[in-house]
Amino acid sequence: MPRKLIAGNWKMNLAPSEVGAYAALLKERAAEAVEKVDLLVCPAYPALPLALAAFDESPVMVGAQNMHQELSGAFTGAVSGEMLIDLGIEWVILGHSERRHVFGEDDQLILQKLQRALELEMRPILCVGELLEEREGGRTEEVLRRQFKLTLGELEPKELKRLTLAYEPVWAIGTGLTATPETAQEAHELLRGLLREKLNEDAAETRILYGGSVKPANAADLLAQDDIDGVLVGGASLDPDSFAAIAASAPR
Repeated sequence: MPRKLIAGNWKMNLAPSEVGAYAALLKERAAEAVEKVDLLVCPAYPALPLALAAFDESPVMVGAQNMHQELSGAFTGAVSGEMLIDLGIEWVILGHSERRHVFGEDDQLILQKLQRALELEMRPILCVGELLEEREGGRTEEVLRRQFKLTLGELEPKELKRLTLAYEPVWAIGTGLTATPETAQEAHELLRGLLREKLNEDAAETRILYGGSVKPANAADLLAQDDIDGVLVGGASLDPDSFAAIAASAPR
């Protein structure tokens, strides 16, 4: 079984000038945790070079929050996967609910980004999850199956093995609400089954993260579930102490 992955999505927070102090604290606080888990931080674009330098020669990995599907061109304000690779970035979050529901990215666009990231041999974290009205309408399984089919359905097994999935119920992101460990496990079990249809026994090697108001108080119970292979942390990742505590809560 793969090691748990504890990933922090800083979103549009923490300026480049704040990265050095953050990194120093996280490396100190998480010194023991990184012996048993993989630790990843995803700063905003301007902070990436400083984060790479600050975490150089440490176990903490650095990723990006998004990328454009094209390699280059007249796309003002966009950043390509090749540019990220040139910096030294391998990990990238794709399909986050805020990209879907705030910026209007649909499954077709997310698939294009995913295919490009895999073509460039990056390590994408693909986010899926349902809205509150979809959950209340009993449509969670329908939504997850659709998102899986439209973004992962045509990928080859070797490509599926390179990515990480993240289940993020949209109603739990930044709201303080969190899916119960049992509810999260149900969704993860469904996604694991979909992976198994394509990968057979190798489905266990693809990590599925949970994201949605993860904090030190609930991380241990979430990470103890059979099909939860890590967490994608938003607000709590902005505090090195909280983020390190989440990492430390992962079972050995």
